Amino acid sequence: MEKMMQVPYEATVKMMLASLERNLLPDAVIRRLTRLLLAGRLRSGYRPSADQQLSDLLHFAHSLKEMPIAITTEKPKEQHYELPTSFFKLVLGKHLKYSCCYFTDKSMTLEDAEKAMLELYCERSQLKDGHTVLDVGCGWGSLTLYVAQNYSNCKITGICNSTTQKAYIEEQCRNLQLQNVEIIVADISTHEMEASYDRIFSIEMFEDVNEDDWITRYFFTGGTMPSANLLLYFQDDVSVVNHWLVNGKHYAQTSEEWLKRMDKNLASIKPIMEGTYGKELAVKWTVYWRTFFISVAELFAYNNGDEWMVALFLFKKK
Repeated sequence: MEKMMQVPYEATVKMMLASLERNLLPDAVIRRLTRLLLAGRLRSGYRPSADQQLSDLLHFAHSLKEMPIAITTEKPKEQHYELPTSFFKLVLGKHLKYSCCYFTDKSMTLEDAEKAMLELYCERSQLKDGHTVLDVGCGWGSLTLYVAQNYSNCKITGICNSTTQKAYIEEQCRNLQLQNVEIIVADISTHEMEASYDRIFSIEMFEDVNEDDWITRYFFTGGTMPSANLLLYFQDDVSVVNHWLVNGKHYAQTSEEWLKRMDKNLASIKPIMEGTYGKELAVKWTVYWRTFFISVAELFAYNNGDEWMVALFLFKKK
């Protein structure tokens, strides 16, 4: 007599994570599991009627207005942004743009796609030479440095939450002889700005609570992605001038390029991982970083890039 044993979901996840940490899961399995999890997430979010779907969205939007602008900002900083810049130099393009790039042609290099998206930001923000610019969450300064070089009369202030990022940007400014950049290390949720600016950029820097997925747990604690229309419900102090969508396949290709570069440079990355996480955890975190890039690629490629996308908003102050 045959018996079928049902393994609890939590036990299955725990078993898969243990296999992942030991580098026992092939990429094909990780990708398949990611797609299954994405399908499950979509099913859990769907409601039987349009009215209920809208009700859920409005409830979520209203709940955000009662919350602080950001939480647990130190945790992702520890998980992510204090990894040495040397790692990101091996993985990202020359602009060190740690966000979606724009592949107008699939044959474009990562560097070309970085530049194309930076150009798109400037074009759609209607940036003019001579504007004062605030770059909130400036990372390694991809946009800050691009604007500083291409709009020499602009004065740019960048805010980041990492001393390593500040040091890198300031080094680049010295090398490029740029005098129009100031970098501030601060928690944007508590930092008070006294100056006013002609243009304020915030690239991929929205946060809320959601701890039931792998990426949030290990890479962006306290973070989640807003829906493409969520910010339309936040127009008390600003109003939307324009709104664009960038197909998710651009981000999928971006992350695939990061993964390729990581794999190509694993020999150089190994000592970086050991120095950051310790020898005992180096393999685990190397696998985690690869899985992170795979997960991002699969997420944004899902449903031909029409399920999860990048939304660009142009706001003006009321």
